[in-house]
Amino acid sequence: MPAARDSLLDAAYTALTRRPWSAVRMVDVAVAAGVSRQTLYNEFGSKEGLARALVRREADGYLAGVERALGSAAEPRDRLTATAEWTAVAARENVLVRAVLTGCWTERLPDPPLVPVPSSSAVPAQRRADGPLPAPADFVRMVRDRAVTVLAGPGASPADTAELLRCCELVVRLALSCVAAPPGEGGVAGLVRAVLPRHLA
Repeated sequence: MPAARDSLLDAAYTALTRRPWSAVRMVDVAVAAGVSRQTLYNEFGSKEGLARALVRREADGYLAGVERALGSAAEPRDRLTATAEWTAVAARENVLVRAVLTGCWTERLPDPPLVPVPSSSAVPAQRRADGPLPAPADFVRMVRDRAVTVLAGPGASPADTAELLRCCELVVRLALSCVAAPPGEGGVAGLVRAVLPRHLA
């Protein structure tokens, strides 16, 4: 039931923006999504299962945005700048993205375990949500590696690839620092352009 699942996750996220996760009731999520409470439990198993699925969806949405940013321009410098800007914007606009990228889970948010939990769900998407969730260091590695894959040419030397790895990791970590302490004049783009080597064009 992909449509019902998406509606339920949308309703859960909307509820989370209005009140702490501890005050979000399953019956209210079901009503807001226009489905029965039984459908909600069939899809997610429990409130904890709903929380894991919601966090997984928002994390996947962030990574999909990284892919779009990396494909948004011709020049490597512009692609990395777009990726850093997307990271800062996504974390500013989505409390769950901010939490998964920084590891800072406030009392208002669900706090799903990063380790996998036993899953007996018949729903493939829920079995995936019940698997391990990435930690902040995992996101740094995933985004860095995706950027290197996109930016490294087919004949890149090991030395060039190693330098690209360092540059991409630096950009990701710089973007995350901008999540914690938003930059002033020049914004994220100005910081990224200041630290990247000039030959990365």
